[in-house]
Amino acid sequence: MSHGEKCMFWGFVTYRIRHACLLAVFVATSAGSTTVAAADADQSFVRVSQRDHRYFELSDGSPYIPIGLNMIAPAHTLSTDSGLADIERWIRNLSDNGGNFARIWLSNNFWDIEHEKSGSYDNDKARRIDALLDIGRKYGVRLKLTMEHFRSFDNGKWSGKPLHHISNGGLAESVTDFFTNPTCRGQFKRKIGWYAGRYGSNPTVFAWELWNEMDCVSGKGWDKWTQEMLVELHRRFPENLATQSLGSFDNESKRSRYRMVCVMPENDIAQVHRYLDLGARLEVCHGPVDVLTSDAIKELRIFKPGKPILLAESGAVEPSHSGPFKLYAKDKAGIILHDVLFAPFFTGAAGSGQIWHWDHYVDRNNLWWQFGRFAEAVKGIDPAGEEFEPVELSDSQLRIYALKGRNVSIAFCRDRMNTWQSELAEQKPPRTMRKARIELAGAIATGAKNPVVEVYNPWTNRRSKSTIEHGSVLLPDFSRSIVVTVRSENGR
Repeated sequence: MSHGEKCMFWGFVTYRIRHACLLAVFVATSAGSTTVAAADADQSFVRVSQRDHRYFELSDGSPYIPIGLNMIAPAHTLSTDSGLADIERWIRNLSDNGGNFARIWLSNNFWDIEHEKSGSYDNDKARRIDALLDIGRKYGVRLKLTMEHFRSFDNGKWSGKPLHHISNGGLAESVTDFFTNPTCRGQFKRKIGWYAGRYGSNPTVFAWELWNEMDCVSGKGWDKWTQEMLVELHRRFPENLATQSLGSFDNESKRSRYRMVCVMPENDIAQVHRYLDLGARLEVCHGPVDVLTSDAIKELRIFKPGKPILLAESGAVEPSHSGPFKLYAKDKAGIILHDVLFAPFFTGAAGSGQIWHWDHYVDRNNLWWQFGRFAEAVKGIDPAGEEFEPVELSDSQLRIYALKGRNVSIAFCRDRMNTWQSELAEQKPPRTMRKARIELAGAIATGAKNPVVEVYNPWTNRRSKSTIEHGSVLLPDFSRSIVVTVRSENGR
């Protein structure tokens, strides 16, 4: 056994012993929020639901609605201890507010095991990943781990990784060569194998993601590379989900690429990235955040991917992704985050939308409570059991995104007059909607008996009862948005 193999073996043994000695408590903040307690870390994995392939569940059969965000890494300048302290604080805040999911880039400088030489992996950096998995497990937050993100071999760029070029001791003559050369492909498979040797299938891992925004690389051949590497992920991590991501769906040319990747049978999750971006070519990306995020989910639903759909990156940027949105500083209420969280799920996504700018926006404005409001809104909901069908209802004052279930129907109602333009750019306070009624006849399960109507205000965190009269529900006074749940007698 070589020195490197010994290091990998003993790192793996140490990791497994540490995890076997901990008691895990995973809290699913979704429907059927059952607490899964286990002395062994391998008890409960996230999988595509066996009851409805559009949603997730745990391997014990309980529902799982991913609620969370991108949390790529702490600041690059931080030491191991201070960086991990930031990560733990963010994950704790998320968990305390009902969150159960975060996305991490293992290729970020803070975590990157392959930073000195192409094909050489750093066990010291891996110990940071060990600690990350411990933190996620401690707080019941499952992690999507992204393996790579570089776009070129250029030195000095955040997206450059020159160590893979032959001039720096790598194997590739170009980025295209990196994806098409069998020797380069073999090396990436060995990297996947290195991760598998250290971690194996791990229930704290929500999914292994090959690349961040793969279609943005400065080379060709990434499509066939993706298929081959997804197969390798499934082989190496048989109990974990495997997936791939593409760049922001902000122009027409993205549609064909998204269709190709979303319907790949080896890809377990149909993911989409989309931002509020005034530099985007698609007009929908300039308007209300609930509209642009729900539209992204509808785009993927058209493909009929036969798998869960997620809005995996969203938020707001300066034109053409030139920086974080300047109006974030004014969004102390978190209306952008609110719409990113709610609108995708109520349009048919398998979980909340997952925002970017976790540090610049979410943490800086202390918006962690918004995750708790989404978790509360979907509490007691079993999406796969309900076999939800998305329905949009027409209303002159509200945009209504509804999910029609077998026994439960739930609707997210958004004030048309309240947008990022009105509240943040024009600084108009949200109006109070008084004595509003919504027609829910088209969103209630056929044959529902004695429906019970509950209204939840995510801005005040209050629930109240209502009734259906002549097919409509009278809403209490509210601002911005409100959630209506209708349960039939046989669904209680």
